[in-house]
Amino acid sequence: MKRWMLVVGDVLALAALTVIGFATHGESGPGFIVRMASTFIPLVVAWFGVAPMLGLYASAQTSNPRALWRPVYAMFLAGPLAVLLRALWLDGVVIPIFGLVLTGSGALALLLWRGIWLWLEFRQKR
Repeated sequence: MKRWMLVVGDVLALAALTVIGFATHGESGPGFIVRMASTFIPLVVAWFGVAPMLGLYASAQTSNPRALWRPVYAMFLAGPLAVLLRALWLDGVVIPIFGLVLTGSGALALLLWRGIWLWLEFRQKR
């Protein structure tokens, strides 16, 4: 499968994570999109700053079931970076619990997406 599809899937997984996060806090009104951007953009920037350095777009990694842990590891690096970038952007403070929740749920979201990707890769090869 094409690498650009993997990139789009990563972005969609992070977008879904952000939307679900806002929805669980009852924040889905008209101003939701602008507020969502304050979390989504730093998250995407952090993810794409970390993921390529860890080989998450190399076909040797994306088609290897043993490498499925790598997106989780990458999110453990990207999550705190995203929270820091968000705090800098908003001229606010880093909220540790937000960082933990964002990192953990982001790791789960990307693990699920990358697991689906791996399943689709194996299905296509048959």
